[in-house]
Amino acid sequence: MPIVQIHNSADSFEQTERHDSILRAGLGAGLGLSYECNSGGCGSCKFELIEGEVEELWPEAPGLTARDLKKGRKLACQCRAKSDLVISMRTDESFRPVILPVRFQATLESRRELTSDITEFCFRGPAPARFLPGQYTMLSLDGVPCPRAYSMSNLANTEGVWEFWIRKKPGGRVTEPLFAMLEPGDQVGLDGPYGLAFLKADAPRDVLCIAGGSGISPVLSIARGLLNNPTMVGRKLHFFFGGRTPADICGLEELKALPSFAERVCFHAAISEPKPEDGWEGAVGFIHDTVVQVLGGSLGNYECYLAGPPPMVQATTKMLLLDEGVPAEQVHFDRFF
Repeated sequence: MPIVQIHNSADSFEQTERHDSILRAGLGAGLGLSYECNSGGCGSCKFELIEGEVEELWPEAPGLTARDLKKGRKLACQCRAKSDLVISMRTDESFRPVILPVRFQATLESRRELTSDITEFCFRGPAPARFLPGQYTMLSLDGVPCPRAYSMSNLANTEGVWEFWIRKKPGGRVTEPLFAMLEPGDQVGLDGPYGLAFLKADAPRDVLCIAGGSGISPVLSIARGLLNNPTMVGRKLHFFFGGRTPADICGLEELKALPSFAERVCFHAAISEPKPEDGWEGAVGFIHDTVVQVLGGSLGNYECYLAGPPPMVQATTKMLLLDEGVPAEQVHFDRFF
């Protein structure tokens, strides 16, 4: 099997047949390779090939700029080693996996429709489900060339249950067959956990979760992790969720089922449709504007977790970091594309 050596470093790892990319082989070996989306969109896992030959799985991946291509840079999440390699790539302890990712087959046990386009998929694997609240896995389907990143909505458990709240994306290479074809008893490939925007149990601040669309999945896991962690009983939670219409708002019943919900959780919903249906009493507008209306001026007091469509995450990040002056180390999100 090919050996990948990090240039000017003692770090090296083997890419075995069970690894579908250089990045996931390195993370599986416990190395702190730079990454975020794991899907070719963010560009965080860029590397320079010094020696050896690679197979590029998605040469047109948007994570590479024209300047990157001119300089011969590649994405570790979109390359496989065809020979022993020497690569130059950013590494850091902050990227080192807390839980080593593993690859396995999981069986769909149930699916539950939450909104017109968001469904909960519940899978069971062959071993205990080990991950941190807010992390994601790579899901693979037979006949679909590339895996897709989906965040768990539940908590780690000994039963091997992995739950995901997934939004059907029109034309999506994975969501189209996932929604149209997958029935209880069918199997998928899961590879994880990955992700850096997990619940920081040692942070002393109250928690702020901001989500849009299926971005509710990882922050629901974070909320569950917070309220079920006995070491965090003194922390409160503000949970903001945005949708297009009132019918898109979900998750409140699951939050209400958590211990100490009434004492520790404030739920805020906003819809972006300019003329809401009769009976809507919540906020109207973008969810990051609602956050400012409710908590503006005090946001530096929170540990902030974001998830949702890239424009929503971008606007919310700008609001938190630039407009409200929240320290960058208190703002957590994994970029998905």
